Amino acid sequence: MKKIGVLCCALFLSLLAGAQNGGYAKGDKLLNVGVGINSYYSGGIPFGASFEAGITDDISVGGNVDYLSYKYKTLGNFKFTALYFGARGSYHFNTLLNIDNEKVDLYGGVTLGYRVFSWKDDYNGEGLKSSYGSGLYLGVLAGGKYYFASNIGAFAELGAIGSTNARIGVAFKL
Repeated sequence: MKKIGVLCCALFLSLLAGAQNGGYAKGDKLLNVGVGINSYYSGGIPFGASFEAGITDDISVGGNVDYLSYKYKTLGNFKFTALYFGARGSYHFNTLLNIDNEKVDLYGGVTLGYRVFSWKDDYNGEGLKSSYGSGLYLGVLAGGKYYFASNIGAFAELGAIGSTNARIGVAFKL
């Protein structure tokens, strides 16, 4: 899985290398829907979405949600579910980096939210619950988008993004 993540990031960064003002502006409404390339937990595929609205030429704010669930079927049944939701803000680097390509948006951001973690097994044990539990979380990310059309494209993000540290998916301007 890590090799696939590295390959996807390398491909995405090579697309950005040819970029020269950017694919973000004040007033934009941005929706990302994607899948995690890996998981902080020991199984499952993380799914997530974020929505942000541009409040300045460089800053957008909004929210995000991330979901991961996995069921083990060895020596009994074990299942965990992790749900992350929170507020998110991003700084778009296009102006700072003098990027003049309307198809490209480079950004970095932070997320503050709450993680709900549940664990269930046939033996009524603590399992992963004692390791993870529910509570506040802080996330930091770096990302980029490449728009194939004026309102749809692809994105990749790296960092602490809910239950994953790498996500790829579809980006929309609404």
